[in-house]
Order: sequence, then C-alpha cells, then structure tokens
Amino acid sequence: MVGCAKAYPLTEEATVSSSHRATPWFLLPLLWPFWLVGWILKFTGRLVGVVLGLVFTTLGIVLTLTVAGAIIGLPLGVLGVLLMVRSVF
Repeated sequence: MVGCAKAYPLTEEATVSSSHRATPWFLLPLLWPFWLVGWILKFTGRLVGVVLGLVFTTLGIVLTLTVAGAIIGLPLGVLGVLLMVRSVF
C-alpha cells in the first residue's frame, strides 16, 4: 500500500454507498416543499429550453432564406431543433 491507502484503509462498506436513502414517514411533510420547488425549477428550465430552441430555429430559418445568412442560419436552425429535442426528452 502506498500513500493515503496505507493511512486510511477503505472497506467495501465505506466505498459503496446506497443510492436510495429511506426517509422516515414523519419527515416527509418537511421534504414536500423542497420536492415541489425542485419540480418547478426543472419544469421552467425545460420550458426555457424549448422557447430558446424555437427562437433559434425560427432565426435560423429566416437567416437561411437570405443567401448570405445561410452560413449562420443552417447551424443555428439545427442547434435550435436539437435544443428543443433535448428539452422535451
């Protein structure tokens, strides 16, 4: 053993943590507001992503209609579509 492994030996229990921690039933009412706020933030983040994707797609289509703007318009339109798909799924 070298370095920290010699000073701090880790057992399997210390390195493998369970991904689900059971919350006692009497503490659930204290967690509900935090879950609600987290859900609202996740939803608004997705909504902002969809709106930005729609704006980028529209701007990309408008720029693609002009010959000079096609160089910027095509990648911008593709970026907008990908952003909308990522926000929905």
